[in-house]
Amino acid sequence: MKQAIINTTVHTGDEILTNGVIIIENGTILSVQKEIPDGIDVIKNLKGSHLSAGFIDIQINGGEKQYFSQYPTEETIQDIYKSSLKYGTTHTLPCLVSSSKETILQGIDAIRNYKTKHNNGVMGMHLEGPFLNPLKRGAHSINQVRMPTNSELEEIIRYGKDIIKVITIAPECFSEEQLDMLLESDIVISAGHSTMTYKESQYYFSKGINLVTHLFNAMTQLGHREPGLVGATLENEAIYAPIILDGAHCDYAAARLAYKLKKDKFFLISDAAFLGRKVNSFKWENFDAHLENGFYRNEEGNLAGASISMEEAVRNAYENLEVSLDEAIKMATYRVASAIKLEDKLGKIKPGYPASFVRFDANFSKIESLIFK
Repeated sequence: MKQAIINTTVHTGDEILTNGVIIIENGTILSVQKEIPDGIDVIKNLKGSHLSAGFIDIQINGGEKQYFSQYPTEETIQDIYKSSLKYGTTHTLPCLVSSSKETILQGIDAIRNYKTKHNNGVMGMHLEGPFLNPLKRGAHSINQVRMPTNSELEEIIRYGKDIIKVITIAPECFSEEQLDMLLESDIVISAGHSTMTYKESQYYFSKGINLVTHLFNAMTQLGHREPGLVGATLENEAIYAPIILDGAHCDYAAARLAYKLKKDKFFLISDAAFLGRKVNSFKWENFDAHLENGFYRNEEGNLAGASISMEEAVRNAYENLEVSLDEAIKMATYRVASAIKLEDKLGKIKPGYPASFVRFDANFSKIESLIFK
């Protein structure tokens, strides 16, 4: 049955429509218009508040209670999904950090089984590692970071190609054959935790990698004689650059510079270890983190995943990057979808897209996820 959402300022992703009407049916948007058609049930009068597509977080490690790499189970996935909804995120890629092959396969199984039972915004997995450069491993366990072998890579691709949507790798650690295996798998490759030089970075970008993992963090920095992976990313117009916008993982001035250079390739991730700052400390194998002045750090003092939500990331963009609220919203919606090749399915309020929204006021001081099935 067709239904209508009325009396809202609609941030479609292409324009801002005042006093908009959204017609939906069976969880899908049918149209966005100005008038209420005859014979349509009004299911939601938003009383003048704003509405955008739901936020998309392609790198989130835990919910309010559990950490996916520590407990790669359906229960953890549900914790991540339900917790994310509280902060405006309707679509997620739970992230599994560098782990044993057995844990990786267990995580793939958990997401596959979860998706057969739940028709919601859990899209698959982001596998961050284990094929990273140990010199840029950050908080990843040195016992789990390793060089790829053909056999392990083949098994992970074969077993998880319908579940793993993004994989973070250090390309310099791969042979040409191994990299081609990944490029041919349709898994989106993100370059990160890497010591690549500027020249190496541009070479791997030319091979087909067009995404990096958390710009500025765990990669070679911009220098005037060696521009590094940061410089290559900022210069290359084809590369998507996600930022952990919490004021700790990168200074807001650096984020403003990155936005000015990357424009529509600049987007937001949470990289949250946990949401809501309800977990003060945790330990898993050699991976540990504790809250310190609102940020998660490990025993070595390294940042160990963020503590922000996508809601906070959007608010930080609005308040610190000198952009409009509509522009900050795009950094958490359509541009994220574009980075993972889902721009024709997610991230806008547009016919054919899911009826999954974020409701907020003009100052972005109060938000609510709205999902219609």
